[in-house]
Amino acid sequence: MENQIAHNSCTPAPERIISSHYDYSKVFQFIDRKGKELYGNRFAVSADDQSILLQLAAYFLRDEEVCDRHRIDLEKGIMLTGPIGCGKTTLMNLMRYLTGNANRYIMKSTRDVTFEFIQDGYEVIHRYSRGKLYNAEYKNFCFDDLGTENNIKYFGNECNVMAEVLLSRYDLFVSKKLVTHITTNLSATELEQTYGNRLRSRLREMVNLIGFDKEVTDKRK
Repeated sequence: MENQIAHNSCTPAPERIISSHYDYSKVFQFIDRKGKELYGNRFAVSADDQSILLQLAAYFLRDEEVCDRHRIDLEKGIMLTGPIGCGKTTLMNLMRYLTGNANRYIMKSTRDVTFEFIQDGYEVIHRYSRGKLYNAEYKNFCFDDLGTENNIKYFGNECNVMAEVLLSRYDLFVSKKLVTHITTNLSATELEQTYGNRLRSRLREMVNLIGFDKEVTDKRK
C-alpha cells in the first residue's frame, strides 16, 4: 500500500495501524489514482459514494474506530449491495489494494462458479469452501454478482451451487473464522426467495451489509 495513505512516511502493515494514522482524503485519492490506472480516466470517486467508500476502506484497512462507528464487525465479511451499474465490482476490486496479505481475496464471478460445476461437478463446491481451506490462494473470496447464476442440473440432479458453497463457508466461518465477501443486486427479500430463509439467516451472521441507495445512477452510461 502506498505511503500517501498514512501520515507517517514508513507505513506498517494495515492490521497494525490505529485509526488516527489515516487521512481518508488521501485514501480516496489513492483509490481514485488506482481506479484510473485500472479502468481508465472515466473512473472517478463520486461524492455521493464517499460514505460507502469510507466504510469499505475502514474495513479493509482494519480501522477499528471508524468500523465501530459504522457498526462494522471486522470478524465478518462484506456484502456490498446495490443496483446494476453502481460500481460494486469495481470497488471490491480496488479494495484489494488496501488490505494486507493475510486478508487478500480473489474476485470470483458466481456465474463462473456454476459453469465450473457443469464441468467438474460437486468438487467445485469443495473447491470454493472446504477443499482449499489451507491453500492461501483459494482461502478468501469475493463472490461477485450473487443471484445472476442459475440452478444447475448435474446428472439429472438440480443443485443451487452458490447456496451450497455459502452454507459450507458458513460452517467454516463458525469453526475457523473463514471470511467471505459478496456483491449482489438482490434485496434481502429477493435473496430469501432465491436461496431460502436458511441461507439468508446465515448471511446475517457471516457478513456486514453495506448498500448503495437504490436510486444511484448507472455509472456505466
